[in-house]
Amino acid sequence: MANAVVANKTSDIKKPKVIVDSSGTGPWHVGEGATDLSQQVWQMAGYKYSHTAKQFNKSFFAKHDLILAMDLSNRESILKMAESDLDLEKVFMFRSFDPELSEIDPDGADAHLLSVPDPYGQQLDEYQKVLAMVERAANGINLWVRS
Repeated sequence: MANAVVANKTSDIKKPKVIVDSSGTGPWHVGEGATDLSQQVWQMAGYKYSHTAKQFNKSFFAKHDLILAMDLSNRESILKMAESDLDLEKVFMFRSFDPELSEIDPDGADAHLLSVPDPYGQQLDEYQKVLAMVERAANGINLWVRS
């Protein structure tokens, strides 16, 4: 869902060119498309996107300028794969770009507030709550890239 939102919100940016990619830190659902509810929610919000799940690996550090973790567990897994300070400097919490949460230290006591809950297996309203969180952070990412 975050990929769909960020890709749509940054699609008109020419410099720097924004290419949005998505992966999980585990092998779950590799090769599968997005869940029906995820796709339904982003489409109802007006976003167009297609998704196929893949797994994050060390080579992604060289391929990407910014790596956004959706929750603290994923952040920890990503940081463990980093092989250099440059790799570490690329890793941020996705919700750190939400202006209301930007001051939260991802290593501090309130770090849990930066996690995006996974609505997988839940009802439509939980997906919609996640969409609202994602949109606030995506708006922040959009402003950050444009600045």
